[in-house]
Amino acid sequence: MTITLVTGGNKGLGHETARRLIEAGHTVYIGARDAGRGHAAADELGARLLLLDVTDDASVDAAVAELTRREGRLDVLINNAGIFEGMVKPEDVTAADMRRIYEVNVFGLVRVTHAFLPLLRTSDSPVVVNVSSGLGSFGVVTDPDRHEYGFALPIYASSKAAVNMLTVQYAKAFPELRTNAVEPGFSATDLHGMSGAGIQSVEEGAEMIVRLATISPDGPVGTFSDRAGVLPW
Repeated sequence: MTITLVTGGNKGLGHETARRLIEAGHTVYIGARDAGRGHAAADELGARLLLLDVTDDASVDAAVAELTRREGRLDVLINNAGIFEGMVKPEDVTAADMRRIYEVNVFGLVRVTHAFLPLLRTSDSPVVVNVSSGLGSFGVVTDPDRHEYGFALPIYASSKAAVNMLTVQYAKAFPELRTNAVEPGFSATDLHGMSGAGIQSVEEGAEMIVRLATISPDGPVGTFSDRAGVLPW
């Protein structure tokens, strides 16, 4: 049985990813910082809850201890938890704004990956999926033919650029882990609160996350891709 952890798994893309992986036969733990919402989502999905606040060292350490006690290993880690700064004008961005977003999107990813690394190393075929964004790609945001070209989002975009670089560095440092980044696409979630024309469903958004979470032992390492294929860094 494949043991999988999805951070931020009680809603949005994380929730749909958990649902799909449960259907595929994984034992899925959803990481959630709110016990009430986490239990409700886990009960709905048939998942298991792991109380986990990616911004808190003690919470992450407790989650590692709990998963160690219950399973003794981790096969798939999906770093999905993330937040968005909203449409803040670049001239209004402050260091405090940056710190708040980075605490989840970047430092949270590092905190969780570092803490769960020993459990991943006990797996016969460990996988790490980092949920990123095309907004974090230099190649994408400088391409006038891409819709991301029209956005100036220095906080969120730079945080996802950091996620992309962390993916490359972790893939180089830990070759025994198949670590990849994925752009799920502009999906209708409460990350940004938008929906409608041009915005895909969470079902569509979860597709690539699930695909990378279920790669074979000879699958890709250190890549960044969306549903259409490989993306530029």
